[in-house]
Amino acid sequence: MIIAVATENNMVAQHFGRCPEYTLFKLAENNIAEEQTIQNPGHEPGFLPGYLAEKGVKCIIAGGMGPRAQSLFDDHSIETYTGVTGPVRDVIEAYLSGELKSGPSACEHPHGNHGCS
Repeated sequence: MIIAVATENNMVAQHFGRCPEYTLFKLAENNIAEEQTIQNPGHEPGFLPGYLAEKGVKCIIAGGMGPRAQSLFDDHSIETYTGVTGPVRDVIEAYLSGELKSGPSACEHPHGNHGCS
């Protein structure tokens, strides 16, 4: 299983689509087998869920994302966790221990036509 964490400065980014990078964790037997950082290829409405699905992602963790994005991830059978904050490593450890909780989206920018709202 591969988990993507929206990342900015080794912290969970506030918005999944506008983060500078994603940290991908390949899990095996509830442990981290591989860790890779990839650059965000760009924020384009509807693009990132398919892009991450092609990379094998089954779960995305972010501070925030809009309902349309969550629906698109759902269409790709990708689980979403929003409202998450903190260092990326702490968050992945919380996921592995079953303690990671999803909460209200932390997206705080104006909602124009970029697919967040």
